[in-house]
Amino acid sequence: MNNNYLHSVRALPPYHTTEFSGLAATQRTTARAIAVVAGSVLVAIVLGMSGPSPIPIDTDPPSLSANVAVLPPRDPLYGMLDSTQRALALVQLELERARALIHYSSRYKIAADMAALIYDTAVEESIDPEVGFRLVKVESAFDTRAVSSAGALGLAQVMPNTARYFKPDLRDDDLFDRELNLRIGFRYLHDLIVTFEGDLPLALIAYNRGPGRLRQLIAGGIAPWNGYASSVLGGLNGYQVPVTRVATAAGTQ
Repeated sequence: MNNNYLHSVRALPPYHTTEFSGLAATQRTTARAIAVVAGSVLVAIVLGMSGPSPIPIDTDPPSLSANVAVLPPRDPLYGMLDSTQRALALVQLELERARALIHYSSRYKIAADMAALIYDTAVEESIDPEVGFRLVKVESAFDTRAVSSAGALGLAQVMPNTARYFKPDLRDDDLFDRELNLRIGFRYLHDLIVTFEGDLPLALIAYNRGPGRLRQLIAGGIAPWNGYASSVLGGLNGYQVPVTRVATAAGTQ
């Protein structure tokens, strides 16, 4: 591993787990979002009933020598409608997030606050949430206190020495903090994806075997595939994991 992996871990806002109660919490979120949609639509209707203000029309055509186009004054109603559309777009994103949390909570039989933490951290670290959930399932089966025979810790099974590239003052036990563990694990995976030019299966092998070991195998003409990438990505549309080919990537040079 090289110093390209050295980052400072951003502080995260606290997650108040007492506010979550299984699927009920995400269902309440959905209900609130729907209420906001209804309110936004009602505002749009009321504004529409009042009718737009007349737009003054300049009867004299603009000078052909003018470099700047002459536009009629913007009606305030347009700005209100733009704001409503932006609000509706934000509500749509919240609805999509709520549906995703319900889906992942049910699919993996995990608490809503755990699903929210994995989902939000994956999005913030530019990891596909589907990949994030699959990785945690394979690595630790969602066990915050998981410890591997090799010494990897926590939800994303991060090795302490690897974690210190992102947080130099880290103590081993810090990796049992699920929020910090996911942040480091997903950021590390994202860095590997960038290093291997978007080749997710290859990045997953590097995550599992270490980028140094992966380069050794490739340099020796040995196919690095050990089944790990398939265990994470198996059945996921858009990803095909080689079985025998020798990998080549810019990140391995």
